[in-house]
Amino acid sequence: MEGFFMNKHWVSVIIAACFEVGWVIGLKHASGVWEWIGTVIAIYVSFYLLIKAGEHLPVGTVYAIFVGLGTAGTVCADSLLFGEPWKLAKILCIVVLLAGVVGLKLVTGEPKEKEVTE
Repeated sequence: MEGFFMNKHWVSVIIAACFEVGWVIGLKHASGVWEWIGTVIAIYVSFYLLIKAGEHLPVGTVYAIFVGLGTAGTVCADSLLFGEPWKLAKILCIVVLLAGVVGLKLVTGEPKEKEVTE
C-alpha cells in the first residue's frame, strides 16, 4: 500500500492536468483579451508544474499521466460545461483511459530524490 500514496510531485502532475483542461477549453472558447490572458496563464502554470514534476519523476510516465488526465478532464468538461452529449462509447473510453493512468501510477516506483546540480 506504500506505493499507492502520492508525493508532492505527483500532486503537481494532477494540478498541471487540471490547468491543461483550463487552457484547452480557453483555446476553443476565449474571445476577449482577459480570456486569452487567462488561457496563457493556464498554459504557463500547466507546463511549469509538468516540468518541475519531470525533474523528480520518470518523465515518460509523468507525461502519459498528464496527457491522460488532461484528455479525460477536457472531455468531461466539454460535456458538463458546454452540453456535449454523453455517449456510452465515450464513457467507456474515459474509464479505460483513467484505468491506464492509475495503472501507470501504481507500477511506477517512487524514485529517490536525485541531486540537482546547478
